[in-house]
Amino acid sequence: MANNSIKIRAKLKEDVVTVKALMTHPMETGNRKDSKGETIPAHFIQEVTCTAAGKEVINAQWSGGISKNPYISFKFKGAKEGDELTLTWVDNKGKSESASVKVS
Repeated sequence: MANNSIKIRAKLKEDVVTVKALMTHPMETGNRKDSKGETIPAHFIQEVTCTAAGKEVINAQWSGGISKNPYISFKFKGAKEGDELTLTWVDNKGKSESASVKVS
């Protein structure tokens, strides 16, 4: 489980699950400079994966063009109330976080 770096909800309505997630991450492109004029190294989420009841429902490949603290929302079919949904991200420095929630 993540320590508050991912906030996630999964709501079922008429056989469609709507997932909304907010991830805390600096998302640096590697193009900005700090106050001393030195380049801030790239640090961004590369991959976001979501599984529901053990099946992958989304896999997104990202780059440095995504904003700081990214928000993602998507819908899918095939889950039922009470299924466990897990969202995981991996960044370009090898760090990863995940969070799980029950579909309600």
